[in-house]
Amino acid sequence: MSHQTARETALDLLLSITTKHAYSQIALNEALSAGQLRENDKRLVTTLVYGVLQQKSVLRFYLSSFVNRKRKLDAWVEMLLLLSIYQKVFLDRIPDHAIVNESVTIAKKRGHRGISGFVNGILRRLMREGVPSLSSITPEQKRLSIQYSHPEWLLKLWREQWDLDTAVKTAQADNQPPNLCLRVNRLKLSRQELMEHLAQEGIQTVPGPLSLDCIVVTSGNAVATAAFQKGWFTVQDESSMLVADCVGAEDNMLILDACAGPGGKTTHLGERMNNKGKIIALDLHPHKTKLIDQAANRLGLENIETRAMDARAARDTFGEAAFDRVLLDVPCSGLGVIRRKPEIKWSKTAEEISGLIPIQRAILEEAAPMVKPGGRLIYSTCTIQKEENEQQILAFLRRHPEYRTDAALFERLPSVLSDDRESLKPGMIQIFPYQFDTDGFFICCLERKDN
Repeated sequence: MSHQTARETALDLLLSITTKHAYSQIALNEALSAGQLRENDKRLVTTLVYGVLQQKSVLRFYLSSFVNRKRKLDAWVEMLLLLSIYQKVFLDRIPDHAIVNESVTIAKKRGHRGISGFVNGILRRLMREGVPSLSSITPEQKRLSIQYSHPEWLLKLWREQWDLDTAVKTAQADNQPPNLCLRVNRLKLSRQELMEHLAQEGIQTVPGPLSLDCIVVTSGNAVATAAFQKGWFTVQDESSMLVADCVGAEDNMLILDACAGPGGKTTHLGERMNNKGKIIALDLHPHKTKLIDQAANRLGLENIETRAMDARAARDTFGEAAFDRVLLDVPCSGLGVIRRKPEIKWSKTAEEISGLIPIQRAILEEAAPMVKPGGRLIYSTCTIQKEENEQQILAFLRRHPEYRTDAALFERLPSVLSDDRESLKPGMIQIFPYQFDTDGFFICCLERKDN
């Protein structure tokens, strides 16, 4: 991607993500770390790629009023026009002439003269006429799907599971840029000390609203700092930091993290245990256990042992009643992290979600006997789907009378959560992306009865 402008880079990335099914986060990181772009151009590329993926439905609706329906556009031409409309509608700092000129220049480089003339004509009309109103779209379900750029089936599902207000607020939150959250390594320094050190390196931060270990970056590239190299913090979304509070790990415990890659929660537990005791971290994929080892090494943790193993086959290795705590951060639909991975709302299907239910159930069944009586089994997902969360747990409890939900869970959580009883059922917490500007996340804490 050498000698490309920010918009050309964004165009190539969007085509790679939408036609070749590349992951947005990985594709962006690779393109931006190549080092061809200046910092402000890197920020523009990130804004354009996430913005177009997030707002794809409404951008296509706007485009349809300028293009004859019978005309089939090449994928790159359609994406170039969507990119241009996004800049016009959602970014107020880019002048109209810059949007038109740059897009026409790209069209000339990539197509014949007729294509650049076509692009020029469409965009000049857009600048003259503006975009059409959404109010005339019927029925309401279709209008909401276009307005908030989420598939109709998904909004319908959220509306049925929760209510219209929750569905709309979640969709709106999904279209906002995600926060960059850092988790302080308490073994090395306090949250306040980390904030002060980062400020000296030009990184501005504020304390997170949920976790005492969290700071939110407001400006600067935190990962490029000496503080990161020294293992003073980990990049992790704030909602998932609450897992450590729910686990309630103590110094000399033996803990199993059964679906551990890439190790954010594992290393958090290692820090909370003051580098004592032992955490056995499993992941099906060896490249993920390698990431856990690297993270533990950077953070100075020596109480983590990794194994590449399927959580559904762990009991034969470790036996029954072996662990004080078992953490299951199970494979899930990921619909709580759409703002970080906007492409998943377009690629995920209801059938895929249903296919995850038996996998989650099998992991729960395998893990249940491995918890010591009096110990805890913690189940978490980064989704807001009831069938993967609350319903999965209620079904588990019907099969396992030796377990109960942890009624004292909220005592280990920040008061801002226990004040909001909507988020809490006994032993369970469901966070929506719009509540605290975090990822959507579910955690349940189960206790194995002593007898």
